[in-house]
Amino acid sequence: MENFIVSARKYRPQNFSTVVGQAHITTTLKNAIRNSQLAHAFLFCGPRGVGKTTCARILAKTINCETPLADGEACNSCQSCQSFNDGASFNIHELDAASNNSVDDIRTLVEQVRFAPQAGKYKIYIIDEVHMLSSSAFNAFLKTLEEPPSYAIFILATTEKHKILPTILSRCQIFDFKRITIQDTVDHLKEIVEKEHISAEGDALHLIAQKTDGCMRDSLSTLDKIVSFTAGQLTYQNTLEHLNILDYDYFFKVMDCVMQQDVAGALLIFDEILQKGFEGDNFLGGWAEFLRNLLVCKDEKVLHLMEVSANLKDRYKQLSAKVSPQYLITALHLLNETEINYRMARNKRLHVEMALIKLCYLQQAVTLVSNDQNGEVLKKT
Repeated sequence: MENFIVSARKYRPQNFSTVVGQAHITTTLKNAIRNSQLAHAFLFCGPRGVGKTTCARILAKTINCETPLADGEACNSCQSCQSFNDGASFNIHELDAASNNSVDDIRTLVEQVRFAPQAGKYKIYIIDEVHMLSSSAFNAFLKTLEEPPSYAIFILATTEKHKILPTILSRCQIFDFKRITIQDTVDHLKEIVEKEHISAEGDALHLIAQKTDGCMRDSLSTLDKIVSFTAGQLTYQNTLEHLNILDYDYFFKVMDCVMQQDVAGALLIFDEILQKGFEGDNFLGGWAEFLRNLLVCKDEKVLHLMEVSANLKDRYKQLSAKVSPQYLITALHLLNETEINYRMARNKRLHVEMALIKLCYLQQAVTLVSNDQNGEVLKKT
């Protein structure tokens, strides 16, 4: 049986051009390599799963490449690149600071730094999760980090920059990685499913990208899981079922009931949602996001802020034309208060149902207020 390799490892970028969503960092690093303007210490910080350790490894490989390409990329064919790809390079050392965080571990590393590389130009030290180092370990590292030998380069990676001593930060060139956008994630997932000959609907990939919130590693892990679950046939419905996400169709149905002041219909749909195993706060959060998207549809300038698939975007536009901005703003305010008080409510189901009933009759109240000229009807409502 062939050994299975998870997508996060199988499709890990091997050069700067294949890194997704971090062009501002990869361009800077390639220019620094091409112009021989490398700092002696780098700090890569940002959310998990966005490419910090991957970029650190690519940078380490490219720095020692014997025949770098004109655009600052590694050639992937020289002896140095081949040994790195095979995991046999003696010039690149990785330290996991989460499990090697004592002062003795750092002193051992500092001792190694004194020896020049036997082959190649640089010795590169990648320290992952550097915020986990103890205070004494940081202090033992300070002098070496400030004035390392000419052949030593340090690349530190962390998800929590605020935990690192200011004296360490001031000695590093800092690169802030950003969350990968939903569209970039979807595009990357499309490339992978094509290479793997997997049938996947665009809306299903969009759901995966939304669920993982800008973390590419989580997206690829989720994709692997759903491919196993669906035998390589990803549809919108089976992805919804596996990820346990509340379908947007429910919100469109509830909105129809609300606009027709059909309290019974709205309560029945909410009951169906509860029967599927979702909690009231899931419904409130999804409903608030739904109303926010309707409000965003009102203005073309901010339409790009609505990160949904093209099919959904058209449905949002059609419904948005039927609802006034005053109603949407008032409803959002009401839902926000309901969500804040949800935890304290003893009868959580009744708490959400009361909000639904108010929303059903809110349209009538907003109409009365907007039609009133003297403010008298406002007091009645």
